Amino acid sequence: MALSPQWLDELRARVTLSSVIQRTTKLQKAGREWKACCPFHNESTPSFTVNDQKAFYHCFGCGAHGDVIRWITDQRGLGFMDAVKELAAEAGMEVPAPDPVAAQKAEKRAELIDVTVAAQEWFVERLGSDIGAKARKYLGSRGFSDSVIREFGFGYAPDEKQSLPGALASFDEAMLVESGMRIETEDGKKYDRFRDRLMLPIQDARGRVIAFGGRILDKRDGVAKYLNSPDTPLFDKGSTLYNLHRASPASRKTGRIVVVEGYMDVIALANAGIVDAVAPLGTALTERQIELLWRMVERPVLCFDGDAAGQKAAMRAATRALPLLRPGHSLGIVRMPQGLDPDDFLIERGKAALEKLLDEPASLLDTLWQFEREAQPLDSPEAKAGLKARLLTHVDTIEDQDIRSLYRRELLDRFSAFAFPKRDNNWTPNSGRNGGNSWKNRNFPSRPVTSNAARASLKSLAGGGNRDALLAGVLAGLRRFPDQLDRHCEDLSDLAERDQKVAAVINPLFEILEPLEADEETPISSPTGRPALPDNNRFAFLREGTDPQAARDILAEAVSLLVERPALEAALAAATARFSTDPEGAFADQQRLLKRKLEFEARLGQMASMRAAAEDEAVPETDNPAPTPETADSAPNT
Repeated sequence: MALSPQWLDELRARVTLSSVIQRTTKLQKAGREWKACCPFHNESTPSFTVNDQKAFYHCFGCGAHGDVIRWITDQRGLGFMDAVKELAAEAGMEVPAPDPVAAQKAEKRAELIDVTVAAQEWFVERLGSDIGAKARKYLGSRGFSDSVIREFGFGYAPDEKQSLPGALASFDEAMLVESGMRIETEDGKKYDRFRDRLMLPIQDARGRVIAFGGRILDKRDGVAKYLNSPDTPLFDKGSTLYNLHRASPASRKTGRIVVVEGYMDVIALANAGIVDAVAPLGTALTERQIELLWRMVERPVLCFDGDAAGQKAAMRAATRALPLLRPGHSLGIVRMPQGLDPDDFLIERGKAALEKLLDEPASLLDTLWQFEREAQPLDSPEAKAGLKARLLTHVDTIEDQDIRSLYRRELLDRFSAFAFPKRDNNWTPNSGRNGGNSWKNRNFPSRPVTSNAARASLKSLAGGGNRDALLAGVLAGLRRFPDQLDRHCEDLSDLAERDQKVAAVINPLFEILEPLEADEETPISSPTGRPALPDNNRFAFLREGTDPQAARDILAEAVSLLVERPALEAALAAATARFSTDPEGAFADQQRLLKRKLEFEARLGQMASMRAAAEDEAVPETDNPAPTPETADSAPNT
């Protein structure tokens, strides 16, 4: 089914956002907008706004942001396509018809879901009968409450090979095999897959039963402790996260998603009141599952067992995440005490102690460093060189250029401090990092530029009439504060490597660093003959009255925005281009990126209203308003 961006825009335009939100949330009119106490977190003062003209809602307290489709998916728990279909019916629009192959697959899935739902009902009945006494005793020993047992749908599969055909007589044998409930051998014999096991339904993002997991009740040699359904037209292990349909809405309130090793860990956490946990299903965390997690939060927390196997599982997840890293997105990793899983930890130390661990996870970079340092004894130069090689092998898998450079720098700094601990007093982690003869590797002095050639070069660059506002402002700021060239040369170089149009402007800056002279503090060009600057009121670092140090700090923020902008624009374009092949994923990415763009434009708009901290008079409150969706969208369009 191809949903073009244009069709989705038409859908949003036909549905009034405030009217949809008012069905569950009381709104008050506030000028051209509506306001309310945020439904996504507890608050007493309204910080949640709805703008019908711009068709989005935004909360300045918790950061919740989205359009009418996002509202339906988050508030009602519907999938993307279900939300679209409901809104289209309300708006009187026809949803583009799927192709015949897709329609046939959808019909087959619906038939198989009928099988799994019926099987789930039967398993629950068996648990409540006399035959389920042993399973009920096990659940009691785990301390699971009755409400948790009902919510997670525990059941029991009898120790018989031919129970299901009679219990599910309305479905033919082929459907039982295709749904994964029965096994067919090469000689044509068939028998029940799950026998004498405590049963748990595995559900998709909409809460529909698509597969099962079964746990043995008595330890037996040669029998797997846990058994999951095989991959079927309904179930793909690598694309499914257990408990996602419950944890996703919970994570909107907590701002967190916790990943544990198995579904029994998920249920143990839920039993203790930690409801934002999910788990992979018998495999290491996959790339697809990591992307699902990033749709909910930017930094999921991995909390695997404290034994060697658990730590290796965490490291496998970390190495799979490295190529996928993008600005703002990573993993937090909790290292459980040796020999404890989350359930054991809860019993031994309690919920508060576990919450503290989850609130202070190690970074992905810290985890890489610690794991590789502890992987082998480092008692020889060769072993230390091996550590460096392993670290750089990890770094080379990172596709994002900026993140790869930052990881390389940080890990090499740590390696140098570890491998060569004795340094003189003048050594710093940044000195002599790269070596070589390129301008990046030189330690340029931070002093005024006064040579005539340098003045002429930067004067020409800053006065270019075809510069956009942000780039022109940064160039003019560097002309005013030439001592900042050295501070920002690496960021500007990375920007030039990514954007050839900007490179023509940025690269000549580095030539100016060569003829630096250490004499009087004179700007690159004198006041006379200086080309016209951008509007000085647009950027605080260009105003003559701004404290010089404050102006330098604001200029640094402007350079940061200049470097961030092309990456954000490219990511938005890529998300839009994916709508035809992955509408749900593209929509989620687009919403996240639009939120970042809103924040970007708000920061850019605030730059015009920043004042030096040392100004004599206090700034009136109305001169520096908090950003709103209204003001953010009216920020300078750069």
